[in-house]
Amino acid sequence: MSTLRANYRVSTNAEVDVLPIADGESMSSNSSPYLVPAPIESLGADYLSIVLIGPDQQRREQVALVLAGCAGYEVHEFSSYPPSLDDVPRLLELHDDVIIIDLDSDPDYALDIVESIGSSGPATVMVYSENADPDLLVRCMRAGAREFLTLPLEFGAVAESLVRATARRPVARPVQVSRKKEGGRLLTFMGAKGGTGVTTLACNFAVALAQEPGQNTLLIDLDLPFGDAALNLGIVAEFSAIDALQQYERLDGAFLSRLLVKHGSGVSVLAAPGRFQHFQADNEAIDKMIDVARQEFDNVVVDLGSRTDLTGTALFRDASTIYLVTQAGIPELRNSNRLISQLFSDGGPNLEVVVNRYEQRILGVSEQDIAKALTRPVHWKIPNDFASVKRMQIDATPLMQGDSPISRQIRKMAKAVIGQPAVETKKKGFSLFG
Repeated sequence: MSTLRANYRVSTNAEVDVLPIADGESMSSNSSPYLVPAPIESLGADYLSIVLIGPDQQRREQVALVLAGCAGYEVHEFSSYPPSLDDVPRLLELHDDVIIIDLDSDPDYALDIVESIGSSGPATVMVYSENADPDLLVRCMRAGAREFLTLPLEFGAVAESLVRATARRPVARPVQVSRKKEGGRLLTFMGAKGGTGVTTLACNFAVALAQEPGQNTLLIDLDLPFGDAALNLGIVAEFSAIDALQQYERLDGAFLSRLLVKHGSGVSVLAAPGRFQHFQADNEAIDKMIDVARQEFDNVVVDLGSRTDLTGTALFRDASTIYLVTQAGIPELRNSNRLISQLFSDGGPNLEVVVNRYEQRILGVSEQDIAKALTRPVHWKIPNDFASVKRMQIDATPLMQGDSPISRQIRKMAKAVIGQPAVETKKKGFSLFG
């Protein structure tokens, strides 16, 4: 490993204009467009020991200058990669908190180094590159990189990355593992059979929750591999739930946040893949993803479609409520009866039956008939409104952004979750005086 190394503690004195760099020269802090002199303490970070590995001197100096603007860090620079992966343990003997690696000099070998570091120690690994290609970003995350920094660097992005690295660092003093003691609510939607409208209900239910004050809400599409929650909401997702499940051992709040898409309504979405991708996740991966999601969000809404292969996971075991979506047809009621008798006969998690596209006058089936067939009472009846649902599918505009019989009923469901009474719209009576 290279012995070229510049050890320095960045000064916290804002009046200091000269900063040490790797080649022994000095550079004015006022001459660089990358350096913004602001104390990192204002962002809540703490002291970190950082290793910077960059064979390309110009790129390395750019990163070093930005780090120099983040007061309170000790930076060690290396002008070459480790000669072999066998040398990585020697690098880790330095016990640094953060290792930042130049990706562009040799991307394949750099990713091998990232993976080797990630499997051998607790250090946070970051990479920097002039190439923001999405496929390269995915490769980096799968190798174990926690942060992807794009050149030219922005001070704020680097500072926030270091704050997150501080939070990940093992320390002797007691730390708060998560911001919620028990985690957010887990709300699972599953259908009695395909075509019952699970995705439409789950999407609009998540939007309704997100519209409530103070309700940070995540929608996860686990109707793999063909889930279309993103399509319903009119968003394009670069990453999917499969990316989270494939890397579940490295999954944390920061990793998860990079996989999400934020919808205009305020709901965050972890989508299904946009192309066919066969993948079978084990229960441990599902449980880890749900646990991380619940630590980051007040509400985690999961669209399972009609999948029944995940009953042994946290999706059922830890669910605040499971919504079984059915219809008032014979095949749907028959399947619902089977599911209830096999999965929920012992009391189990809180189950609420949702009858979608309900039209008693047309179907000739009463609520009492349905309850008798299901051996459970019906909790929610979602009226049939084909025109509104069709508009949503064409315009990709959630029903919750308008007022309709369906949106009013879904809003009641959301308010029931957070313990707020639904506000009924009063009908105006006839009066001669208006």
